[in-house]
Formats: sequence, C-alpha cells, structure tokens
Amino acid sequence: MSSDDPLFIQSVERAFRVLEAFQQASQPLSLSEIAERAGTSKSNVQRACHTLLKLGYLERDARRAGLLPGKRLLERSFDFLRLDPLIERATPVLADLRRAADERVDFSLFDDVTLLYAIRNQSKRELQWRTVMGRRVPTFCTSGGRSILARLDDAQVRDILERSERKAYTPYTITSIDALMGKVQETREAGYAVAVQEVLVGEIVVGAAVTDRDGRPVGAVHIAGSLSDWTVEDFARRFSPMASGAARAISAYPG
Repeated sequence: MSSDDPLFIQSVERAFRVLEAFQQASQPLSLSEIAERAGTSKSNVQRACHTLLKLGYLERDARRAGLLPGKRLLERSFDFLRLDPLIERATPVLADLRRAADERVDFSLFDDVTLLYAIRNQSKRELQWRTVMGRRVPTFCTSGGRSILARLDDAQVRDILERSERKAYTPYTITSIDALMGKVQETREAGYAVAVQEVLVGEIVVGAAVTDRDGRPVGAVHIAGSLSDWTVEDFARRFSPMASGAARAISAYPG
C-alpha cells in the first residue's frame, strides 16, 4: 500500500506493526507469535523488538517468557489525551454526567468501523478490562456507533456496515444489514440510540452522537447499565436526555 510513496519509511511501519501485534493478546508474546501477527519475518521482528525494548516501548514479562507493551506507551497516550481539544472539553462534561447518572459513562471517538474509548468513568461493578481507555468496540452494534451512523447518509452507513466484521457478540447482536439500517433510522427519529445486550449479555446502553462544528459525527457519549436494575423503557426514559445533553455540550467545542 506504500510502495509508491517515496516518503513512507517501512522500518517505522514495521515497528508499529510489532506494537499492534498485541491487540487482543491475552498473554506475553514470543518473537514467533509477534512475527505471525505482524505479517513479517522473525528476523525483521527481532530487530524491531530489540530496538523497542531498548527504548522502553516493549518489556519482558517477569518470567521472561515473552514480550509485553512497555510503560512508555502510556506516556504517548497521555500526550494524546492532554493535547486533543475534544477530550479536554469532554472530560468535565463526562465527570458531571457520571455524578448525575450514577452509572458507567463513556466517551468514544469515531474511527470508521470501530469506536475507540477515550474517557471511561466506571460504575462499582465493572470488570477492569472493560473500563480501560483505548478499548475498541464495533460501530455497528453499539449505541454510540448507531448514534454516529444516524448522522451519516444512507450510502455512508451501508458502506460502513458492509465493511464491518458483523459477528454476533451475544445471541442478541443484530448483524443483518437491513435490520441495522432500520435501527439507524429509529435512532434518527429518536435522537439517540439504545443497544440491549448486543455486546455484553445483561447490559443496556444509551448513546448520543457528538459532532464537530460542521455537524459531522466525531464521537459519542454512552451511559451503560444493567438489566437487573432497569427495564429497557425506564433506562432509556431516564438516561437518554442526559446522554443527549452531554453530547450537545461537547459538540459545541471550537476545534
């Protein structure tokens, strides 16, 4: 994809492919596993990993059984979060929303077929891996994703849906393009989206889109609760105005 770009540095790409190999990994990775995930040779990976180890962007796990992302990656995440004007504006809005809602509230960034969580204010019963920043979730089956899709035209929506890996995360995940187009239309009419047990069984989430100054969707506010505490109707009635209000407040940002 970069062979015709004279400014593209393949060694830099290779280093980032090594770091991206840890996506969805559940344990430290060996050089062979990194090479397989990165789609390159073990010798190339060995040199890249050696450099990244020296720089602190990779670390050996305590048993020296493999490699893990290094602490310096957190510094680069911090740089992004402190310099992005949208995150700066959203942070106090989400803090106020968390206090008012007393449920988990999140802010995600729109990244085509996925959303990337940038702010996560958890509830008391959350699992750690579900509530860390940087987690990716599908656009097609999340409330925030559908609220974003509702701000696009039908051709754009269908294109994103067709390119999405529309797998069923639970027995309740909607994967049919026609059914999803219907959900997007419902969201347009309501002004917010509701996803019920589509990513996690027992979870209900309300989402509202955040737009830039030109009206383009750039992210979403999510409020998540448990079906053991709420009916779908009561949750949507209580929290959709909160999510929508927070999304409007963030959408006023000048960047």
